[in-house]
Amino acid sequence: MRLDPQRLSRIFQKLLAIAPNVGDVQRHAKSTVPGVMDLHLEILERSCGYRRIALSHFYRRPSGELAPGPSMTVAVFFDWLQAEALTYRDADRYEQSYPVEGEPPDLAVHTHLNIVLERWLDLLAEEGHLVLLDSENSTPEVRCDK
Repeated sequence: MRLDPQRLSRIFQKLLAIAPNVGDVQRHAKSTVPGVMDLHLEILERSCGYRRIALSHFYRRPSGELAPGPSMTVAVFFDWLQAEALTYRDADRYEQSYPVEGEPPDLAVHTHLNIVLERWLDLLAEEGHLVLLDSENSTPEVRCDK
């Protein structure tokens, strides 16, 4: 088993299909589609050509309070036109592609999470999700001095 660069490229393209301005999101943005859970996008880390983001669903309980649904963190590499799943969390489990910081990924978990992410992005697109910016949630691209 090895990393699949074609899958990481497809994930990048599918992410841009639902969040075309992901590089310009300052802190957070969301997509609301009637009849399905809102999709939340949060910027966890920003640097030149890179974002670490969280994609999350929240659902409304009968009491009216919001409860977390599935959530994934994703590394987005703009220079390489690739994105990869870093973590997955739901009510029952937590998985991470890179269990030891600075070490290579657990390839079985990495492959599984990227398959899950790619399928989820397909579903989000089918549902009509589109994360758009408003003026208070956008910022220019991080400057890169080379």
